Amino acid sequence: MADLTGGVGALRADYMALTRRKRMMDGIILAIFVALMVSGFMIADDRNAGGFWSGLHRLFDFPKEVLGEAVEKVDTLPAHFVKFFPSLVETINIAGASTLIGALAAMVLSLLSTRGMARWPRMIPVFRRIMDIMRAVPEIVIALVLIFVMGGGPVPAMIAIAFHTAGALGKLFSEVNENASLKPVEGLQSVGANWSQRMILGVIPQVSPNYLSYALLRFEINIRASAILGFVGAGGIGYELKNAMSWGKGQYDEAAAIFLLLFATIIVVDQVSSHFRDRLTHGKTDRKVAA
Repeated sequence: MADLTGGVGALRADYMALTRRKRMMDGIILAIFVALMVSGFMIADDRNAGGFWSGLHRLFDFPKEVLGEAVEKVDTLPAHFVKFFPSLVETINIAGASTLIGALAAMVLSLLSTRGMARWPRMIPVFRRIMDIMRAVPEIVIALVLIFVMGGGPVPAMIAIAFHTAGALGKLFSEVNENASLKPVEGLQSVGANWSQRMILGVIPQVSPNYLSYALLRFEINIRASAILGFVGAGGIGYELKNAMSWGKGQYDEAAAIFLLLFATIIVVDQVSSHFRDRLTHGKTDRKVAA
């Protein structure tokens, strides 16, 4: 009995020591993070023309000008909606095409980088590093390089977003693959199915709801990304917004109309994709059974 009590006491002491050590490490990491943030902010503020604090009181001047001009010309907003709607459709098309291409590439990369499913097991680290590189390079950097080579337009934006999407979704898809059962794969292999047949018939049916859920979430992100890339000449509604803002006063009503179009689109896409993600991951909503 004494040995049992002593063992419990020693175990409790070890646990408390481990907890204190973890708290100390968390505190050190937090202190380093805060120090880096403060030093980075101070360096950026010193190098910035004018400084952050001295210009803080003017933070809402630009939104005030845009809203003020939009209110004055509120009767012109419907015409602006019609004018910029094709650019909005172009932005959605860029996001949709890049999401589809990126998701297909991500599916292949994820299957090639998952243990138990990989076509070439020794190449798993290589495919994982490829996905890391694809995620690490921002879309705007890829788009700027492609615009320099190919010229402005929606194609560089689509390639840039699809490249980044493949890396981001590939990581998520590979985590989904790890939870899939390998018994169907082993059964198909026992009857002579090749690698593609084993993946299509044994793995994809298990993971496709999660694949589609992540792809829809990425589609929302890509709409925002395609709008941002328009500022660097990649086409779409972002390019129109850049032009409207560049002209300054007198064109802010157009900028407000573009903001409203983009805002409404993101809300609609978010609600629709959230609905379908819930249906895909949780099944059909429960129906009340009449008594």
